[in-house]
Amino acid sequence: MKGTKERIIEATAGLLMRQGLAGTGLKQISSQSGAALGSLYHFFPGGKDDLAADALRVAGRSYLHLIDDYFTGRTDLVEATEGFFEGAAAVLEATDYADACPIATVALEVASTNDMLRQVTADVFAEWIDVGAQRFAEMGVSPDVARELVTVTIAALEGGFLLCRAAKSTDAMRVIGRNMAALVAHRLGR
Repeated sequence: MKGTKERIIEATAGLLMRQGLAGTGLKQISSQSGAALGSLYHFFPGGKDDLAADALRVAGRSYLHLIDDYFTGRTDLVEATEGFFEGAAAVLEATDYADACPIATVALEVASTNDMLRQVTADVFAEWIDVGAQRFAEMGVSPDVARELVTVTIAALEGGFLLCRAAKSTDAMRVIGRNMAALVAHRLGR
């Protein structure tokens, strides 16, 4: 059974994913998590920003594990890359385009207005790039090329989420996946 703090963080991450920071209120988090409003202030004395920072870090680690798990043990990086985007398209379809990435959603909102949360999102993205580059390097890609490919992959994925949610179609994610696979093949000299 999840504790109160974990329920609050989980509810916050879900709301941030669907509604962004500005669209998510503390009363809504309280209701969604089943925690008293006072509990939010008890666990997160810095208020909504403090709570959002923890939720983004937890969500970031969760997505990091997906990236890590997906590319660990693969033998064909080109095939894995296209499959990665197919998986993202499947998630969008399964959730009626509601579930994308809370990190990107908040990053777009706060980049110019909230340096603390901007830094949290930057740290999460940097960790994803580090781990992804390690996995690509394990598949024989030079470290510099691995870092570049993972950076472009994450940027393409986040852009794909944006385009797909706006269009309520996974066409863009599938086009991006095919083109990312082609880019990987090209960079690998295939």
